Amino acid sequence: MGQSGRSRHQKRARAQAHLRNLEAYAAQPHSFVFARGRAGRSVRQLSLDLRRVMEPLTATRLQIRKKNSLKDCVAVAGPLGVTHFLIVSRTETNIYFKLMRLPGGPTLTFRINKYTLVRDVVSSLRRHRMHEQQFAHPPLLVLNSFGPHGMHVKLMATMFQNLFPSINVHKVNLNTIKRCLLINYNPDSQELDFRHYSIKVVPVGASRGMKKLLQEKFPNMSRLQDISELLATGAGLSESEAEPDGEHNITELPQAVAGRGNMRAQQSAVRLTEIGPRMTLQLIKIQEGVGEGSVLFHSFVHKTEEELQAILAAKEEKLRLKAQRQDQQAQNIQRKREQREAHKKKSLAGMKRARAEAGGDSDAEDPGAPPEAEGTSLREEEEEDEAEYFRQAVGEEPDEDMFPEAARRRRPSGPPGKKRRVKERKPDRGSDRRPPKAKGRPSGAQAKMGPRGAARDRGRGRPWPPKKVA
Repeated sequence: MGQSGRSRHQKRARAQAHLRNLEAYAAQPHSFVFARGRAGRSVRQLSLDLRRVMEPLTATRLQIRKKNSLKDCVAVAGPLGVTHFLIVSRTETNIYFKLMRLPGGPTLTFRINKYTLVRDVVSSLRRHRMHEQQFAHPPLLVLNSFGPHGMHVKLMATMFQNLFPSINVHKVNLNTIKRCLLINYNPDSQELDFRHYSIKVVPVGASRGMKKLLQEKFPNMSRLQDISELLATGAGLSESEAEPDGEHNITELPQAVAGRGNMRAQQSAVRLTEIGPRMTLQLIKIQEGVGEGSVLFHSFVHKTEEELQAILAAKEEKLRLKAQRQDQQAQNIQRKREQREAHKKKSLAGMKRARAEAGGDSDAEDPGAPPEAEGTSLREEEEEDEAEYFRQAVGEEPDEDMFPEAARRRRPSGPPGKKRRVKERKPDRGSDRRPPKAKGRPSGAQAKMGPRGAARDRGRGRPWPPKKVA
């Protein structure tokens, strides 16, 4: 049996082709289409219809919340490769459409004078042609009457062209062109007509009966005696099915197109069916940045040269003050850092000098006493205080078992083998108590004079030190 599956070369070629497709898709322009503010149901539906026009190079399931600002959308758009924003908003007086180029602008603001939704356009047609396969590829952009009417008109044309990927007329596949977006500029009214059409290609030069046979739905010939009656007379055809084809829509196909009878180098007619939405736009202003910045063009506000110079000077002064504040803040941060370093060096120098005066090594850094040593020293000091209190109250040295830490600290550093003599104090004259034993463990109440016994006696309310026995 032969080896099943793809070979190594086939897998490599498939992976390389997939990588090329991803690179080509990333190089194409992408867009976000959404509504901002309290737009209303109709305006939000208009934004969804515009999103339908921009498919497939747009986020079809984009969700924008009320708390999301424009900066949030810009921050998300960068990693996703989004190049344009199409924003629809509504105020108390008008409806606006903004076209933004990322990441640095410009921003074009249009006023929507009239608009019609997709459902209204489709319902007004007798026959509409719209299916999901049409939205698998971006539409063909057609710009009309964008002539030498000013720099703002040229900028509008450039912005609309950059919304969609460029087309190479020598390599384009006609089967991928299923839709058409027409934007017509009227120089007199300075308005834009936004129209969206579906494209259909049908052969010409055939009889009405042959056209009926070439349609997708086969005609009903139950009333005919022979197929020649259909081809000769075109029986069963209505007058409305005879399309008014002419020189305006008949062309010679450079390649075969999907459809019955659309062969290469044959005459075919291109028919357009409007599928919506429909808008009438008017340019209001052009800004330099993304949603903010200096106004490059305004349709209603015209400023003189002196006013423009004053605005430019004010903007430059604002930028200068901002840069000055940033420099001052950077200097303050550097100064505080230097002060902290100087204080740290001064503290280390003082610590070394103190160790040198105490006889320690001035070059080595003091690591500090470990936590165990600190706890031991505190315990020794407490036992030393209790031992001293015992001496003052009882009048004799405490036993070594009562305060071992204090006894260890008071032990002389003499040669081993010699025992320390404990000097017994004589009882005071006039005192009737017997002197306590010098050796051995104390008995009776004195046996509880250790740290544990003292704590137990204090817990029971007994006085400390014990009363002298008469």
